[in-house]
Amino acid sequence: MKIRNIESSFVWLHRGIDLFIPSITLYFITVTYGLEWISRYQNTGVWTGLFLIAFGQFNGLYHNWRGRSLYQDSSIVIKSWVFVCALVILLIFMFKISEQFSRFVLITWFVISPFILILYRFFIRQFLASLYKKNHFTKSAAIYGSGQSSTHIITVLNKNKWLGYRIENIFDDFPTNDNNIEISGGTDELISLAKSGKIQTVFIALPMERNNEIKHLLNGLSDTTVIIKYIPDFFSFDLLNASMTTIGGTPVINICDTPLNDPAKVFIKRLEDISISTLILLLILPIMIVIAIGIKLSSPGPIFYKQSRVGWNGKKFNMLKFRSMAVDTEKDGIQWGGAKNKTTSRFGSFIRKTSLDELPQFINVLKGEMSIVGPRPERDVFVKQFRQEIPRYMQKHIVKAGITGWAQINGWRGDTDLNKRIEYDLYYIDSWSLWLDIKIIILTVLTGLSNKNAY
Repeated sequence: MKIRNIESSFVWLHRGIDLFIPSITLYFITVTYGLEWISRYQNTGVWTGLFLIAFGQFNGLYHNWRGRSLYQDSSIVIKSWVFVCALVILLIFMFKISEQFSRFVLITWFVISPFILILYRFFIRQFLASLYKKNHFTKSAAIYGSGQSSTHIITVLNKNKWLGYRIENIFDDFPTNDNNIEISGGTDELISLAKSGKIQTVFIALPMERNNEIKHLLNGLSDTTVIIKYIPDFFSFDLLNASMTTIGGTPVINICDTPLNDPAKVFIKRLEDISISTLILLLILPIMIVIAIGIKLSSPGPIFYKQSRVGWNGKKFNMLKFRSMAVDTEKDGIQWGGAKNKTTSRFGSFIRKTSLDELPQFINVLKGEMSIVGPRPERDVFVKQFRQEIPRYMQKHIVKAGITGWAQINGWRGDTDLNKRIEYDLYYIDSWSLWLDIKIIILTVLTGLSNKNAY
């Protein structure tokens, strides 16, 4: 038996409309402004539509759109459109044709288009909701199960009437009664209702340990024409970047996975790291020279400090820092934290307080050992300890370590609670996107240079 990935026909409708909206919008703005609709504007509109579909696909715009709120959909549309605009502007300047375009037309087009893209999605949802509220084309549904999965799907269907499901009854042979759900009966009653033709869809929402019940229910429903949907109960798992895929036609659920499991995402992340680290190294070179001189004048020893850290997939690498402590600071053994008491000069304390000691790590990024954004790496001697003490600690290593991260910009750095830092690191991995990386970089520039927890 092979399980297929089914894609709604509305997905192709969205792709088709997204393809034409940039061209149509650009046409009306151009004509309204009194310009001719000539080839350079035509080509820009067509290519932008193609870029929008590509970026939208990458950002998940067309994946599981029915399960998202309009706000979530709008957020993805805006992110995708921002990337498209940046690419269009880059190409215009690369080909040195900026003088051939009206700046007013382009700016107006960039601003108006995302609102139109969001507006038509709103109207589609409103149109479907209005039909379903009048019970036109709705599908009567029953749910088997009374646990968290059942409560979740009930909430989703009730909040999203435009999905077209009308919940008739809830069944369970062994109800938990924890969620105040009214139960209409058990397996026999559900099968009887299905045979009578009063329901069209059955949602099975049972935990995996009730596998025998699922088999019994499926056997009973096989003598009916109802559509059967199974909702896996993952509420008892700590999911990390969970998704569903297929391997050779076999369905596989990824419970814990890296967000960078796609070559395209790996390429974009690496391109981000190389471009940003190269630019920053060029800009901060004079500052690094001044810091190097300051270290030499304030404390005897080397300028750089190499420290073994654990990074991507648990592999060790030498992380670079400007030396802010005395050479023999750890002669009596390695201790975690307490950096404030380890600095022996005012200059060393200053560069650590302002995080200037971290600047050489852009070299680690350029070498591919680190990323601009990611969980902060820890020393191998402490990783051995923390992995025993902190649940899910090692899962932060399924992405590259970073110079800055979600935990750091939220204040969890230095001698702070490790459990909270891991919580924020795992949130970053579970929510990773290029847009999130950009947000973290911007917040780091605005707030991250000086922090009360950095010593």
